[in-house]
This record gives sequence, structure tokens and C-alpha cells, in this order.
Amino acid sequence: MSSRPDLLQTGPMMGMIEAQLNEHFTVHRLDAPDAEAMLAEFGPRIRAVATGVGSTGGGARRVTDALMARLPALEIVANFGVGYDSVDAAAAGRRGVVVTNTPGVLDDEVADLTIGLLLATIRQIPQAERHLREGKWLAGGFPLSATLRDRTIGIVGMGRIGRAIARRLEGFGRPIAYHSRRPVADVPYTHYPELVALARDVDVLILIVPGGAETDRMVNAEILAALGPKGVLINVARGSVVDEPALVAALENGTIAAAGLDVFADEPHVPEALVGMSNVVLLPHIASATHVTRDAMGQLVVDNLLAWAQGRPVLTPVPETPVKPAG
Repeated sequence: MSSRPDLLQTGPMMGMIEAQLNEHFTVHRLDAPDAEAMLAEFGPRIRAVATGVGSTGGGARRVTDALMARLPALEIVANFGVGYDSVDAAAAGRRGVVVTNTPGVLDDEVADLTIGLLLATIRQIPQAERHLREGKWLAGGFPLSATLRDRTIGIVGMGRIGRAIARRLEGFGRPIAYHSRRPVADVPYTHYPELVALARDVDVLILIVPGGAETDRMVNAEILAALGPKGVLINVARGSVVDEPALVAALENGTIAAAGLDVFADEPHVPEALVGMSNVVLLPHIASATHVTRDAMGQLVVDNLLAWAQGRPVLTPVPETPVKPAG
């Protein structure tokens, strides 16, 4: 590269990402105290944005249409994560801006964690461990738990990660069905075009769909009621996919039996009602959080940016946006 393109980093990212961004780009920080002054001075020169972990909580760090309007030279937004609902991809597409994400490299990790969360929720593994640690075993054994053995499993979303989850579940010998906008041609499981019908016919509902307007609170009181008093909800998608107050109510009144949650509506804030429940397993959004997988995700962010800067096609563009390498 003859010169280093100006890049906007919206918030803290992994050290290995930041080191490479600083090596190859002139980096400006949206989370700096003088961000407004920085945007006024350098906004017209910024051609790339890096965003992701640490950048989805506050509105000021989201890559909105309003932010992109202040970056008239913008050509690419590289997002850390498969989900990119913190980026207005539709607005980016209208502006001719490419958005990239990090698919593929985290599929197995998320699928592994999903199976662990499912078993932990149904067999009450964290609760049993607390029973031992608190000395309660001395007074009596842990109560019998529910089982996976008598359950039909529904997967909401049958993309790469959904398929990886389903392949693992095949080893448990349980029936599998799924809901998606359209049938997936190369999977053997029963497709349900209506989510409520799937919920009615299964005992476990695993959510692995993108966030955004189309899936916002798609699991509501009606879906939870259809899942029923034996039902278990597992969410490794986005907190926005579930109507959280409706879920709290369903867990409190026995509409469903239990839930395993890795994501929440207002992270890192988790409703106190959920924290206090004994029929939920709660994780702090760690589905892809291993050294190996996060490093691979981070490198894909950098590799997309370098491909663009060197005039090559980006590696993993999202479908809403055009593929346009730098000229």
C-alpha cells in the first residue's frame, strides 16, 4: 500500500486486531473523548470502519446511517462477529459501502457450547454442582432432573451454525425439526414454515437466527405458550430475538419448564428476575469465546480490511451490500 487509509475504530477490540489495524491503517477512535472533534476533522477522509466486540452496547458506537453520512468517503465496514445487527447494512448498501462479517470460523465453537448449554439446562448441571459445593449432599442427594431422552428438538434457523448444532444432536438419537423462512435443500430434518407450529410440536427450542428487525422478539408469549410446560428454550442467537419480559413470566408461572441463555436484550445487564430463578442457566455471551476461535474471528476482520485496501475482493461480504474492492 502506498499510503495508510484512514480507519474508524468504534470501540475496544482484541489486542491482535488493534495491533494490525495500527500497522496498516491510520486509526481514529470513536470511543475517544474528542470523538466529535475527530469526526469533524477526519470524517471526510475515513474510508474504512472496524467494529464489533465492545461496540454494540451504546447507540453512539453503532454504525448507523447517520454515522455513515458523516463519512462520505467510506467504502467498507468490517464487523467482528457473524451477527452484524449493530451495523445498518441496508443503509450501507444504499451508500455503496461493503459490510463484512466473520462466518465459518466460529460455527463449531458455538455449536459445541449450545450442546453444553442444552445439557446443563435439562440436567441442571450448575444447580447440582452448587448442591455439592454448598454441602447439601451431606443432607441428601440432588433431586432427579428432566432428560433429553424423551424430547423432540426444534432449531430456529438452519444456517451454518444451525446445521452444526443439528449434526451434533443427531448423535443423541433425538428427532430434529427446524423453522426458517424457506426449506434448506440439503438437510434431512422436517421444515416448519410457521414458528408457532414448530414450538407446539417440540420440547426443546434452540434459537440461532440473526438479530435485527425481522427477528425482533419473534419468540413471544404465544410461542412460549405453544412450547408448553415441558418445554426448554435455548438462546445462543441474540437477546433481541426473545421477548424477555414474556420469557420471565413464562418461567415464573410454569408456561415453560426451563431456559438456557447465552444472550440478553440489554447486555451486560441481565434481569434480576432471571438471575434469581433456579430453572435457568445463564452465561455471559460466551458461545464463541475461546482463544482459538476469537483469534480466527479477529484475523478475518483484519484480512477483509487488507483485501479491500489492496484492491482485492473482500473475503466475507454480507448479502445486503455490494462487493467493491478499493480502486
